[in-house]
Amino acid sequence: MQRKYNKQTKLHIKKGDMVLVITGDDKGKKGRVIEVFNTEKRALVEGINIVSRHTKPNAQNQQGGIIKKEARINISNLKVVDKSGNATRIGRKVTPEGKIVRVSKKSGEVIE
Repeated sequence: MQRKYNKQTKLHIKKGDMVLVITGDDKGKKGRVIEVFNTEKRALVEGINIVSRHTKPNAQNQQGGIIKKEARINISNLKVVDKSGNATRIGRKVTPEGKIVRVSKKSGEVIE
């Protein structure tokens, strides 16, 4: 579904959300979202999808060698975790003040 004015897609995951990996090598692990890449539909999650990067010695890293770091993971492989710790789908509701909030489909509580 393409939006008419703002061409960026609306994603169910935001920076700072706690997420659960539902498929792949890290299936079942939970982590916090560090960054979301909207155009690529990928996210960087703390402690998930760790890859080995071979680096040459440079000014920042005099030693060089193999560095372990997180790689981006597709957003379709992630589910948001609500306050009670359950993986859930996301809905949107309008509050009486007119503000749109994200809501857990399972428990009905607001996700912030």
